[in-house]
Amino acid sequence: MDAPLHRRKAEFFKTLGHPARIRILELLSTRDHAVHELLEQIDIGPSNLSQQLAVLRRHALVVSHRHGNEVLYSLGMPEVARLLEVARSIVEHPDAPHETPPDPSLDPPAGAPLEEPRDPVR
Repeated sequence: MDAPLHRRKAEFFKTLGHPARIRILELLSTRDHAVHELLEQIDIGPSNLSQQLAVLRRHALVVSHRHGNEVLYSLGMPEVARLLEVARSIVEHPDAPHETPPDPSLDPPAGAPLEEPRDPVR
């Protein structure tokens, strides 16, 4: 039996709950990117990027395909780009808090393994 919709939505939003994953999705919403291009735009190391891409792939938010010798990543579904646009309009809304202090718990210490979101209970 599938988990209730509200639980599946919560798991989905947990998957989006890391700043690097959001940045990856923002970049991919403009065009396909190779790993080296993502590394140039995101301030994380190669192994961390690989972990973040794996989480996004596992949840079908990104897909990869070969183009010559490179592996390119793209959004797994176009709705993700729309979701990011809506999120931007919410956080940039005049009534939204503007000076949110950074949450250090969102950025794990360098070299620390990342906790991956659990798959929803089936």
